Amino acid sequence: MAELEGKVAVVTGAGRGIGREEALLLAREGAKVVVNDLGGARDGSGSDTGAAQQVVDEIIAAGGEAVANHDDISSWSGAENLIDQAVGHFGALNVVVNNAGILRDGMSFNLTEADWDAVIKVHLKGHFVTSHFAARYWRQRSKDGHPVSGRIINTSSDSGLFGNPGQANYAAAKAGIAAMTLVLARELSRYGVTVNAITPRARTRLTEGIGFGDSVPVGYDKLSPEHVAPVVGWLASDSAAQVNGQVFIVNGSEIFVLDGWHVDGSVDGGERTWTAAGLREAAGALFTSREPGAPKLAPPGW
Repeated sequence: MAELEGKVAVVTGAGRGIGREEALLLAREGAKVVVNDLGGARDGSGSDTGAAQQVVDEIIAAGGEAVANHDDISSWSGAENLIDQAVGHFGALNVVVNNAGILRDGMSFNLTEADWDAVIKVHLKGHFVTSHFAARYWRQRSKDGHPVSGRIINTSSDSGLFGNPGQANYAAAKAGIAAMTLVLARELSRYGVTVNAITPRARTRLTEGIGFGDSVPVGYDKLSPEHVAPVVGWLASDSAAQVNGQVFIVNGSEIFVLDGWHVDGSVDGGERTWTAAGLREAAGALFTSREPGAPKLAPPGW
C-alpha cells in the first residue's frame, strides 16, 4: 500500500520546480492533492492559472486525485480559502507543504521597500497563514475527539541558515521559517501534528542566473528537484510521526539534519555589571574556539 493512501495534502507553489515534484510524489504515494500556484514570475509578478492545472492534469492522467487552487497564500483570506478547499473538496486535511516563494535579490544598500516587503510576505507570512488555518482545523478536530495525524512541512534555505550576501530579505524570511518551524512543532504536537522544515538544494527558477546549477550535467543530476520530494513524502507519512521540529538539508542523495544555534564560548562576570572596558579585556575568552569576524559561508556538503 502507498505510504499516503487516503491522505489529503496541500502543496503551495506546486506549479513548477520543487513544488511540482512534491505534488506528483505525494499523489503517487496515494494522497489526494490540492495543487496551489498563482503562476507568477520569479519575482512574484503576474499570474498564470495554467501552471497549477497542468500538474493536476498530470496527477489525474496517472490515476490520482487532485484539484487546482490559485489563491494568494500570502494573504489571510487566500490561505483560509486554500485550507477550506482541501477540506470541502476532499473531506479532510492531513498534510500541508509550504513551498511557495519568490526572489528579489539585492545588496542591503540597494533593496527597495517593495523588494523587502514582497519577499517577506510570500515566504514568511505565506508559511504562517497556511499553517495557522491548518492548525485551527486540526486543533478543532482534536477537541472534538477525532484522532489527528497532521503534518506541516516548511521550506527554508541555506541562505537563511548561513547568510548569503545579496539576499537580506530572502535570508531573513527563510531564517524566520526555520525558527517558526520549531515554535509550531512545540505548539501543535499536543494535537497530533508534527512540523518540520527542509532546506532543498535544487535547480529551479529561483536559482537561474546566480551560478547555482545553471548547467544540467550528463548522467546523475544532483540538483534535480526530484531528489527533494521523497524527503517530503517521508515526513508526510505516518512512519515519520516521531520526527518533529527538525530542519533537514537535502543535497541530492545527501540528507543532513541540523542542530541550530548552540553556545560556542562564554564569560561570566559574577555578581557585577560588565563594563565596556571589562568586556574588551574578557573578549578573548569568548572566542577561544572561533574567529571574531563574520563566519565563513560553509554549509555542510558544499
